[in-house]
Amino acid sequence: MAEILPIQVDKTKNEIAGRDAVEDGRTKKAIPKGVVLDKDGKPCRSCTSFHEWAAMTRKKIIPPQSKETPSTTATATFLPPDCPPDVETLGRSTWTLLHTIAATYPATAPPEKQTEMKTFIGIFSRIYPCWVCAEDFRQWIERPENKLVPGQEGGHLGGRASFGQWMCGAHNEVNRKLGKREFDCSRYEERWRTGWADGRCD
Repeated sequence: MAEILPIQVDKTKNEIAGRDAVEDGRTKKAIPKGVVLDKDGKPCRSCTSFHEWAAMTRKKIIPPQSKETPSTTATATFLPPDCPPDVETLGRSTWTLLHTIAATYPATAPPEKQTEMKTFIGIFSRIYPCWVCAEDFRQWIERPENKLVPGQEGGHLGGRASFGQWMCGAHNEVNRKLGKREFDCSRYEERWRTGWADGRCD
């Protein structure tokens, strides 16, 4: 969920194709490639990288460490920390939260915990701010091999190990689509729960 995937961009082609449409007798400003429109037809900040958002708004930002005058500014490529999150910041923060939730899930989850987690994941997949990312995640969790079924013998919700592997698989699905390196899921607990064996997290 860190970035907009090529497959997700295809889903928005119809919205983007209408970017030069006439509204109230005026022609809308062209939306640059890479900017994703929300369901209301307006640019979606949480679905778009900051670089693309800045290009769209054509804002020039002085780097914080610079004392230069505005005439020497450059187009911003990194999101300042006090700005609304872009798709990349939102994705990184979300994966940190989801992996940490999975890493603190009970070793053997009782039925009520399994039901709570299924409910949480279902709600999360509907309210995630990047709607195309949320839609993609919903499609992934609906595949038969990824379904979360409370009380299922050997299911993904049975305990920390199985749920952690499920979450790692979900993240790796996104990594594959983005052309990123997949994470070795056998090291899931070391990364998200116990810390690396070399002691660097102690």
